[in-house]
Amino acid sequence: MLFNTLTYLLFLPIVFVLYWSARSLRGQNLVVVVASMVFYGWWSVPCLGLMVATCLANFIIAQGLRTNGPGLGNRRRLLLIAALVVNFGVLGVFKYFDFFSQSLSSLLALVGFRADMPTLRLVLPVGISFYTFQLSGYIIDCYRGTLQPTRSLLRFMAFVSFFPQLVAGPIERGSKLMPQFEQRRRFSEPLATEGMRLLLWGLVKKMLVADNCAHQVDFIFANYQTVGTPTLWLGALYFTFQIYGDFSGYSDMAVGSARLLGIDISRNFDKPYLATSLPQFWRRWHMTLMGWFRDYVYIPLGGNRHGRVRREVNLFIVFLLSGLWHGSNWTFVLWGLYHALLYRLPVKRLTFVVVMVGWVIFRAEDVGMAAGYLSGMFSPEGLTSLSCSRMPLLPIFLLTLTEWRMGKADHPFQWADKGWQGRQWVRMAIYLVVFALTVLLGGETVQFIYFQF
Repeated sequence: MLFNTLTYLLFLPIVFVLYWSARSLRGQNLVVVVASMVFYGWWSVPCLGLMVATCLANFIIAQGLRTNGPGLGNRRRLLLIAALVVNFGVLGVFKYFDFFSQSLSSLLALVGFRADMPTLRLVLPVGISFYTFQLSGYIIDCYRGTLQPTRSLLRFMAFVSFFPQLVAGPIERGSKLMPQFEQRRRFSEPLATEGMRLLLWGLVKKMLVADNCAHQVDFIFANYQTVGTPTLWLGALYFTFQIYGDFSGYSDMAVGSARLLGIDISRNFDKPYLATSLPQFWRRWHMTLMGWFRDYVYIPLGGNRHGRVRREVNLFIVFLLSGLWHGSNWTFVLWGLYHALLYRLPVKRLTFVVVMVGWVIFRAEDVGMAAGYLSGMFSPEGLTSLSCSRMPLLPIFLLTLTEWRMGKADHPFQWADKGWQGRQWVRMAIYLVVFALTVLLGGETVQFIYFQF
């Protein structure tokens, strides 16, 4: 079920009414869990079964982490290992088995051995990388003793399967989200209003920016060998804003949907393309993923506490894993290494260009395509006229200008409650006009990019 569809437009109000009609904490959590099962099962019932089974395994293991004391250290460590084996084992089988099997076959072929390694050809469950990391973070926190495992299966399922952020994040921590499912929520009109505004802003990013860029991106990348250098640069620009409008738009709609239910989930983006360095970009892009890697990989490896060389190695590992997290393709690995190598460079005003070039590697279907596309971008022989539509440049310009003017605001609809712009009828008129223009001028509906991760 996509956020930008009529199905979700009908689904969310029904959930909203049932949720706020519930008279108890248990009732609210039950509505959340049932709605989440419907939301996820809309794509695939077997994948829903896999998600539920993984959650049950983690819930049972977490109960063993409730006790602590002399002589229990080894037991707790084994339980942690068991949970991580379950989580990353499932993720590895569905997402990486065929990739590593085929890569091994190719490597053996290079040295003269012919080996047809087995492949499983399994369908990748939607959102498996997101809920795997959320579950693993929960288990690690329970093991560390920074979070007490819940005894309520209903609350645990609400935490893991909460439908606004289930399939594409943000990746939430138990310490932030679990307490919210342990007390009955009270309806807040200001919070619900903010939720509606975020839903609208996310819809603008997705339909007006990302979807209008998507088909031009597909055309340019499919014909990268024949179009000229200016067109290749424009294709890179279009994808840069497609992935941002798509992913940050989803995150805004996720946060907005959650606020309608009185739940606060994390922001995942903070105007990353206005960053003036790569470290600043990564503090603003997919913030919950990078926070996960910082707390559960980078710091445990030693962080920056053991000298410069160790710090750079740890950083290299984080970006390598971040690339692999995004997909089972060598292009994602190269994209991660690209950012690892350039992370410390003082690019400053070139930050956006460096990021945009990296997105070409990310978008390419294979390493050969990435090399060919980048070669064409920097080829003086390809200076021909543009061979694609320039129409997406207008929403790109408007989005960039709007975010630059927004300052620290989460969305552009946070006007002051004074003057003519503070009048309710003016606000409603603007919202309706923005919504109408988004629907009329939005591109053909395209599935969210991060659903495949």
